[in-house]
Amino acid sequence: MSFLGISGMQYTGETLRPARIVVAEDSHMFTSMISASLRETLGIEVEICRNFEELQLLYEKTSEPITLAISNINLPGAENGEALDYLIDLSVPVIVFTGTMQDGMREKILSMDIVDYVLKDNVFAVDMLVEAVCRFLTNHRHHVLIVDDSPTARALLSSRLKRYNFRVSVAENGTKALSILKSNPDIGLVITDYNMPDIDGFELTRRIRGARGHHELRIIGVSSSTDRLLSAKFLKAGGNDFMLRPFIDEEFYCRVNQNLDTLMQIRSHSSRKPVARAS
Repeated sequence: MSFLGISGMQYTGETLRPARIVVAEDSHMFTSMISASLRETLGIEVEICRNFEELQLLYEKTSEPITLAISNINLPGAENGEALDYLIDLSVPVIVFTGTMQDGMREKILSMDIVDYVLKDNVFAVDMLVEAVCRFLTNHRHHVLIVDDSPTARALLSSRLKRYNFRVSVAENGTKALSILKSNPDIGLVITDYNMPDIDGFELTRRIRGARGHHELRIIGVSSSTDRLLSAKFLKAGGNDFMLRPFIDEEFYCRVNQNLDTLMQIRSHSSRKPVARAS
C-alpha cells in the first residue's frame, strides 16, 4: 500500500489486515466518493447502508465482525442519532462523518466513545476521512507506553489509545517503565506524567534518552501543574512534546499522531542508504 495522506504523511509498504468497513450514509454523492477513494487508495470495498433498517439488517445477516463504521449522525429511520447508539452498543468502532458539529453536539458525540469525527465542510473532507480510516487500520503497528502513578489517569489514557487501535503498555512508576522499555524495543512513544514518587518525569526522560535517541522513540510529557516552565524543562530533558491536563481528545490524538508521524519520517529517512557515486 502506498498512500499520501492529506496531512502529508506517507503510508507506504503497509499490508492492511482484512477489514470490513461499513458506511452508514444516505447521500449518494458521499457514498460514491467514499467508496471510490477507499478502493483506490487502500484497496478496500465498503458496504453501504442508506437507512437505519439497512444498517440493522447488514449487521444481523452475518457473524463477521465489523472492523470500522463510518456513520452520519442522522439516518432515515434514525433521525436522532440512534444509528450511532446502535453501533456503539455493539462495540463497533465508529468514525462520524457529518455536515455540522455545534458545540453541544460535539460534546455529546465525543462522550459516546467514538474513534474520531470528520466534517463535510470542505473539499478535502473525503481525503481527511480516508486518512482517518488508514490511521485506524494501521495504528496497531505502534506500541505506546503510558507512565503514571494514578490508576485513573493510566486507565483513561489507555482507553483513549486503545480506542484508536494502538497497542498499549502501562507502568505505575519510572522504574517499571524502564523495565518495560528494556524488554519491548518496539515501543515508539512514551507518554509520561511529571509528578511521580520514585522517578519524576524529567529524570525518567533523561534516563530514556541515555538509552534511546530521538530517532528511535518519542516522549510526550503531561502534567496537571500550573507551572508554565514545565514544558521547557521537559523539552530540555529530552522530551519531544508536552501537554497540560485537562486536555481534550482531539488535542491528545493530534499530538500523538504528529509525534508518531515524525518518528516514522525520521526512521524512513535514516533507512535510506546514500547511493555511491562512480569514481
